[in-house]
Amino acid sequence: MSDASDRAPRFVGKVVQYGREPDQFAEARFPSGEGPFPLLLVIHGGFWSAANDLRHISRFCAALTSRGIVTCSLEYRRVGQKGGGWPGTFIDVASGSEYLRQLLSRDRRVDMRRAAVIGHSSGGHLALWLGARHRLPRDSVLRGGQSPWLTAVISLAGIADLGEAWRSRLGSGAVDRLMGGGPDRYPDRYSEASPIELLPTALRQVLIHGRGDDSVPIVQSERFVQRARAVGDKATLLPLDGIGHMELIDPESGAWDAVAKSALEVLGAE
Repeated sequence: MSDASDRAPRFVGKVVQYGREPDQFAEARFPSGEGPFPLLLVIHGGFWSAANDLRHISRFCAALTSRGIVTCSLEYRRVGQKGGGWPGTFIDVASGSEYLRQLLSRDRRVDMRRAAVIGHSSGGHLALWLGARHRLPRDSVLRGGQSPWLTAVISLAGIADLGEAWRSRLGSGAVDRLMGGGPDRYPDRYSEASPIELLPTALRQVLIHGRGDDSVPIVQSERFVQRARAVGDKATLLPLDGIGHMELIDPESGAWDAVAKSALEVLGAE
């Protein structure tokens, strides 16, 4: 397994606080120069647990910023923290991304016409969910605006089907802890939180997954892409042979070229 979390670089950028709680903030990194540069909102993984924070994805963000991309790594309340889990984790991702949209739309270095979200593992789940939030019922506390401002979603080994992940006990029951119970007990929660249930989104979706992933099996991405295409979405799956779970966010791994190329291509930055 790749060990990217132990080699975090010194943070160079701007910390943006989007809420009053300690974990309601983002780390924004800007390339050198005047820009304007495309934007990637980055959501870290770790099975939504308080034990895992955004530090383990910092090398990933720095590497993308060195390629001419503004990266905003979003922190959020997680399971094990006050307010974490359902619905607080989702509210943080939604409100944090909206705060960043408003803030960065006034920054001349940022080209908001080229904005996407990328997430890894449970962060991939949250990225896919954020791209689909406009599909929520009108009475949902998690609903977003009618017109999503993001143009694409990139999921790296993402958990796209919460119901299946619950049945498979991914992360030793991580979905149950996130949602407060299973889909039989809380069907409405799962219908609002599981990306595969919110299709179609009308956004471009790129899912990258290692065939050797033993943390989140590739079938999560395969089933999502199959259903997304069936309902008319532009969804692509890039399976990587010989790649596990953490390699996808390690700039020194064999997966990096594919991940960076996909991000640049989605943003029109190649």
